[in-house]
Amino acid sequence: MYVLLVEDDEGDAVLVREMLTEARSPVDVTRARSIAEARALAGQRRLDCVLLDLGLPDARGLEALAAARDIVATVPIVVLTGYEDEHAGIEALGAGAQEYLVKGQVDAPLLERAIRYAIERAQAETAALQLLEARLLAQENARLERGLLPNPLIRDPAVHLSTAYRPGRRQATLGGDFYDAVERRDGHIVAMIGDVSGHGPDEAALGTSLRISWRTLMLADRPLEESLVTLDRVLTHERHHPDIFVTAAFVCIHPDRDQADFYIAGHPPPLLIGPAGPVPVKPTRVYLPLGVAATDDWEPTKVDLQPDGAMLLYTDGLIEGSAGDGTGRLGVNGLVDLVARSSWRPGNGDGHLLRELVRTVEQLNGGELTDDVAMALLSWG
Repeated sequence: MYVLLVEDDEGDAVLVREMLTEARSPVDVTRARSIAEARALAGQRRLDCVLLDLGLPDARGLEALAAARDIVATVPIVVLTGYEDEHAGIEALGAGAQEYLVKGQVDAPLLERAIRYAIERAQAETAALQLLEARLLAQENARLERGLLPNPLIRDPAVHLSTAYRPGRRQATLGGDFYDAVERRDGHIVAMIGDVSGHGPDEAALGTSLRISWRTLMLADRPLEESLVTLDRVLTHERHHPDIFVTAAFVCIHPDRDQADFYIAGHPPPLLIGPAGPVPVKPTRVYLPLGVAATDDWEPTKVDLQPDGAMLLYTDGLIEGSAGDGTGRLGVNGLVDLVARSSWRPGNGDGHLLRELVRTVEQLNGGELTDDVAMALLSWG
């Protein structure tokens, strides 16, 4: 154990050292004669406990305790003082001390026990605080997840949607990836996937705001081109920093499921999956990400759909990991190869492909992906 003794009296310091030499396990004691000296010594090594006198040259009473707490906020403090005052002891415990001992009433076993118990209580309090923070984080994640990853509104029994979300390994909360799918009253199915630049709760909240705005516009049967202009305006007004932007891919599948209109805003191209295998959508016009340069001139890329086909919408976290062969990132072409080699086919357990892709790209990457991954797989027929 490493103990910092803050004591200005030479005789008392010698007695404390002698008592701690009788401890069952070695106790390494560093002594400071004042709060100022303790501040200079505290950062030199990891401390397990502080033994603090409340009558120091530069601080007395609870002032000394507050100063010590400021220096070693997470280290347990045992007050060892000559003040034999029960009220002072209660105040010290209320101000953050783990124990209050009176000089002259302490022997070696009691002092060692007090130090060990103080350390154990501090560790228990830290663990309880971490558990509480984890619970609060889980609740926050659940709230954000409900906003970012909704239940799609598709009525057509011939159309199936599977989705997946995997947070990056460095993320403590959900990032800014989001998706949605809605079937309009006229039978058109509109779907989208987006990725807010950056990570964290602010980006997740912004993604939630954009997704809800988009769904509202779709349920109101607003034209898709008009809705994209409005969505860009929402982003501009809601973002917390002017540099924030959003990449996104939007698709509108016609009621006969024989054609789709795509709008790509700085986002990786969706994959169309048919009997001949997967191919990326080749947009006739690629737009800048939302929030970069406003435009009201949205034109769709029209694509004929094959019967019994599918399309995969995804965020760039899926393709930014290593290809596993030393050639760099997986990329769109690598993803096409993975889907082509998969045993999955439209109508053959939609969720299977998404799980297989996540598992395979993590294996190629040599571990978990660093960025969030969101996927939405639509199949029809």
